[in-house]
Amino acid sequence: MRERLPHAILFHGPAGIGKADFIETFAQALLCENVQPDGHACGACASCGWFVQHNHPDYRRVRPEALEDDPAPEGEEGGSTEGEKKSKSAKAPSKEIKIEQIRNLADFMNISTHRQGLRVVVLYPAEALNMPASNALLKTLEEPPPGTVFLLASNGLDRLLPTILSRCRKFALPMPDHPAALAWLKEQGVPDADSWLREEGGAPLAARTQAETGSREELEALLHFLARPSAESALRNAEKLSKTPLAALVAWQQRWLYDLLSMKLSGVVRYYPRYQKELAALAGNVHTGNVLRAVKSANERRAVADHPLSAKLFVEDMLLDYTSCCSPV
Repeated sequence: MRERLPHAILFHGPAGIGKADFIETFAQALLCENVQPDGHACGACASCGWFVQHNHPDYRRVRPEALEDDPAPEGEEGGSTEGEKKSKSAKAPSKEIKIEQIRNLADFMNISTHRQGLRVVVLYPAEALNMPASNALLKTLEEPPPGTVFLLASNGLDRLLPTILSRCRKFALPMPDHPAALAWLKEQGVPDADSWLREEGGAPLAARTQAETGSREELEALLHFLARPSAESALRNAEKLSKTPLAALVAWQQRWLYDLLSMKLSGVVRYYPRYQKELAALAGNVHTGNVLRAVKSANERRAVADHPLSAKLFVEDMLLDYTSCCSPV
């Protein structure tokens, strides 16, 4: 496709499979001055050297402030003055891609490229674009500057504007099969790799990240509650679990509910085989309709997990709702 490269390519697939690494590697290959026969960057030319040092003049990366681990130096574009640093320290980094970040690309796209090659913009996760930023990006995609390629990655196409989707060439990046992902994790030296991989839904990078934290305390607390739900236990666990990232908490519950429904209908457990006995006991005592109602509630709750008004109330509501749906009858 290099001879007729689309101006915008959107790679999509489940979270934790390496889409961000993939598009960064792809961007380096597009900018490389000595591309290898297999399409990979050479890693030795001047362009590759700049890319590895994060200062290639024809490359820009756009992602939420919360994902940045090396903010721009003071005095440079995107840097912070001392006063701004104090004001920013009082609030958490934004999880959104803001309109200013898209507008800041204007100067970059309106000057000639440094090496007379392509100009590459990497943006992820695309669903982090807030509405003003989405509209600003849309205008750019409608009238793309010559010689510019946008590489976007998304964990869910349903969270993007249809107009943005229509202006990108879409490529699906599938989840690796379990044996391949497990072999990779073992190569990385991840202990108890099979359990971590199952608990993260088969996503190998997510499994490695969770394994590196070295703690299952919050997950175990949630699973212990889900196995034996009660109103008293829900209130007791809510405050502790509210300190866990809520999106992860809901995802863990969604996987538990999948296992519960699967156990009830087919006797198979996918995500939490360590809790097979507890799931079997619970499946034998709850009504299928109640499990389906809990699944629906969890799906709706996931849509707002990133923007709760109160984390503790959010978790209390989640646990009490599950208790009412799935308490043994």
